[in-house]
Amino acid sequence: MSDSALENAVVRLLRERPFYGHFILNLRRELRSLDGKGAGVTLRDSIPVLAVDPEIFPLMGLPQQRALLEHLVKHLLHLHPVRRKGRNLHDWDIASDLAINLGIENLPEDALLPEYYGAEDGLAAEEYYEQLAPPFDAGNLDGSGFGDNDEAESGAAGEGDAGTATATTLDSHALWGDADSTPLPLAEEALRAITRESLRGCDGETPPELKCVVDALLGPSPIPWQQILRQFLAAAGRTGRRSSWTREHRRFEHTTPGVRKRRRLNLLIGVDVSDSTNIVELREAFGQELIRIAAARESAITVIYANSRIQRIDSLRGHHGVVERYDGGGFTDLRPVFEYARTMHPLPAAVIYLTDGIGPVSDRMEFPTLWVLTAVGEKPAPWGVELRMEK
Repeated sequence: MSDSALENAVVRLLRERPFYGHFILNLRRELRSLDGKGAGVTLRDSIPVLAVDPEIFPLMGLPQQRALLEHLVKHLLHLHPVRRKGRNLHDWDIASDLAINLGIENLPEDALLPEYYGAEDGLAAEEYYEQLAPPFDAGNLDGSGFGDNDEAESGAAGEGDAGTATATTLDSHALWGDADSTPLPLAEEALRAITRESLRGCDGETPPELKCVVDALLGPSPIPWQQILRQFLAAAGRTGRRSSWTREHRRFEHTTPGVRKRRRLNLLIGVDVSDSTNIVELREAFGQELIRIAAARESAITVIYANSRIQRIDSLRGHHGVVERYDGGGFTDLRPVFEYARTMHPLPAAVIYLTDGIGPVSDRMEFPTLWVLTAVGEKPAPWGVELRMEK
């Protein structure tokens, strides 16, 4: 199996629809079976991911491949995988497709469009969802209290005459469950970074149909960088104290809930000490926030000061420790910090790198990574989440 069909489709997209092509290039890609769908997108560990079925996608016509890729880009820009939390999955899947399909050329005949449901054009997914899912009806309270799982799966909209019970989405939405662990503000930061890179690649030309959503996404973020940092770490180390009934308690003969141990959050922090990031206020603010994070939960934080090579390694554990200032100078090579991460035992749950982003870096990375950039910094790689310390 290869992704040559996808590569060829992206090349055509770069020529015909540059923004969409550059956007796809900035996504993490994987090949996998998608139960009859050619492709799908999601956010996994805060990283936007494009999954392609290598058996189905090559069989699609070239115009349909382009339509599908445009469809996927729109899903991500509208943050549909993240915004469905707490909603009926079936109805939200339909509503999301209704919100973006209009205006995409060469859609298949069974593509979902608002006119098929007697709905207005140009509404948001939440508005279509409200029309598809009627208000909760308690009905009578007789019976055992067990519901019908079939209705939960098919959705309340399946009861109507529009055929929503058998309606299918253009892409695979089965992947969207992966996005449930990503907070919405963190997802916005990830998509904001990819959107910036896509605009750079196509000389700032935004497709007219995307102008509103792109302008809104690139507007000033109302979320302080400190909150984004905390949310990234919460997503990377979400392992609390939970009960477990999987084994018998050692001190009792009867079955008693055991307790899973609270795992220490292991983090690796890279601090670029080259001349370009020698900003005292920025480093001090970053260091103070790290100390707050370390004090908030049991954690083991390794801090590496590096430029072209590792200059110093410090450790923070719990609420003990102080992040010191270290001036190194010189030029930057971002690879040594990640090479060190691979040698750690246990491996870090995430890597956070304070840098201007100017320096060589690996093509891919297995660790969830947060690039904490200076105001004029550049994201050095398509992988990882971008955060700018502008507040």
